[in-house]
Amino acid sequence: MTIAYLGDAANNMSNSYLLGGATAGMNVRVAGPEGFLPDPTIVADAERIAAENGSSILVTTDPREAVADADCIFTDTWVSMGEEGEYAVRSKPFWNYQVNDELMKLAKPDAMFQHCLPAYRGKEVTASVIDGPQSVVWDEAENRLHAQKALLTWLIGKQRDDKDLLK
Repeated sequence: MTIAYLGDAANNMSNSYLLGGATAGMNVRVAGPEGFLPDPTIVADAERIAAENGSSILVTTDPREAVADADCIFTDTWVSMGEEGEYAVRSKPFWNYQVNDELMKLAKPDAMFQHCLPAYRGKEVTASVIDGPQSVVWDEAENRLHAQKALLTWLIGKQRDDKDLLK
């Protein structure tokens, strides 16, 4: 499977896709503008893991190269919480990385679109993509809810186990 992440490739989401995708044996492609590419140390770790798992890593500034024949395309907001006042300046480098119909057509015909939400239609993704038939953002959000509930259950259980050890 090949996944592609577009946008701010220097953020936590990009890092997670590089390392997690490589661990799962996926081909991971990340595209972002110069100055917004992943830390070379993370890329080197992802490349090492990918080599062990028979997959590949590609970091590029070309969004078309990243999405070509991809099975799934991901993006995230261009401006993180607390940086909203910087939108006008911060968003300029990312317009070529907007996930739109043109880029989706370069992926596999049944490629899925994912976004961790909240998403801003007309910015990092067009309405036609996020609201379209290839979008699975609501399923992704629901699955995240269940994963967070499982984590809380584990943490509460661990806290109880730790208290029992202190007795």
